[in-house]
Amino acid sequence: MPDESRDLEDNQPYDGAPSGESYDWYVRGLDLLDSGNAAAAVQVLAHAATAEPQSRAAREALARAQFDAGLYLEALESFAWIVGADPTDDYAQFGLGLAAARTGDYRTAVEHLSLAAAMRPDVAHYNMALRGARAALRS
Repeated sequence: MPDESRDLEDNQPYDGAPSGESYDWYVRGLDLLDSGNAAAAVQVLAHAATAEPQSRAAREALARAQFDAGLYLEALESFAWIVGADPTDDYAQFGLGLAAARTGDYRTAVEHLSLAAAMRPDVAHYNMALRGARAALRS
């Protein structure tokens, strides 16, 4: 059984931060997210986003990981940061809307999902999520 206090790749003491540069953390976080390990991805991508605070790519990956890990309030905050930086980012509007819906804030969900669907009417899952949020808001 490996010593969990050591980094498995280089057998150095693990201090909680991934080794390498922020881009390495970003790539590793995406790999973890793609392999279904969202909770671990959140940890690594948080380091990348902290190291590169203006990186929308790092923040988007972190928001996706937070959402997949069930950290909906955190995902909402991350997606909101991206929308604040670029209100025309349809995917961030979509993510913000989904995260708002998961927290029970259907008014905010409908607002942002409507924007995403208006920006990209060809994306079926944007429209499907909007219909679901509108139905939840009515009930």
